[in-house]
Amino acid sequence: MFTTYKGKKVLVTGHTGFKGGWLTIWLEMLGAKVIGYALDPLYEKGIFQSSGIGNYINDYRADVRDLNRLIEVFNLEKPDIVFHLAAQPLVIESYKNPVETFEVNVLGTVNVLEAMRQTPSVKSAIMITTDKCYENKEWVWGYRENDPMGGYDPYSASKGAAELVINAYRRSFFMEEGKPAVASARAGNVIGGGDWSENRLVPDIIKAISNNETIEIRNPQATRPWQYVLEPLAGYLKLGTALLQSPGKFSEGWNFGPFMQDVYSVRQVVEKIIHFSGKGTWKDLSTQEKLHEANLLMLDISKAVHKLNWKPVLNINESIKLTVDWYMNAYQNNVLDFSRNQIKIYQKKWKSGN
Repeated sequence: MFTTYKGKKVLVTGHTGFKGGWLTIWLEMLGAKVIGYALDPLYEKGIFQSSGIGNYINDYRADVRDLNRLIEVFNLEKPDIVFHLAAQPLVIESYKNPVETFEVNVLGTVNVLEAMRQTPSVKSAIMITTDKCYENKEWVWGYRENDPMGGYDPYSASKGAAELVINAYRRSFFMEEGKPAVASARAGNVIGGGDWSENRLVPDIIKAISNNETIEIRNPQATRPWQYVLEPLAGYLKLGTALLQSPGKFSEGWNFGPFMQDVYSVRQVVEKIIHFSGKGTWKDLSTQEKLHEANLLMLDISKAVHKLNWKPVLNINESIKLTVDWYMNAYQNNVLDFSRNQIKIYQKKWKSGN
């Protein structure tokens, strides 16, 4: 599975974060020579820090807003493939720190693309944005890759802007033969073990359950394209392989989300986590004064299914069970081994489903 990455130099920005940490573990398992570029991890119990995967890679701690340092690392390491995940990833945080959000998510993306432009070794890049990059019209159908970019809150707007930057660099600098093949990837709400971010649903639920506190939910009726963390990562890895094999065919935007039948409300997800953990109660904190967040958000994944031959293989119950199992058991075991085992479980399921 994904044999393309064996022996390849793969640079991951944001490797100390949640998705970046899982991707780093998976790439190392695939035999890639992983180079990480990110700030220090925010959470001691997060997937990156608790797994110790940093001991198995070339681990650089720096800011994507530092163009000179980025170029220095690119020139030193000469990566073949780039996965750009470094970001300010939270809607609520973007209201508190809008300037930083735009700097990290827009200028940071510019800097990574510019570093790639100056590094001849780079063959392909997968630039990770979000499902929230689309202009949200509260549609009852999923957003497609050619729908307009937008964003009400600073986070969503910054990611919509990042998509425009990616497209501009692709058209301006990466269309010629021999230049890096560049694609963007837009995933839904990702869940999985080792995420301790503030104001994020699953970490908030796990913290409340662990402390025997009532779970406080601010938007229970909102629907999201929930997916287990390895689902979009499999999409990114599949896309990276396709970019190397047929760059002109796949250098564009791609959605990676669940099937429509697995788009659930916040309330349903909370109740499923309580079920699988065997404890917990929740209360509704919805108010008229709350900060704006989208109520209805879904992705159309038809393009990835038909053109990339990728599709999700876990239903919502399987995704939540794997997530709860990690939080309840990983810290009592070797976190890296436990996480690798979940990847092996997923790979087996993925091979039988794709």
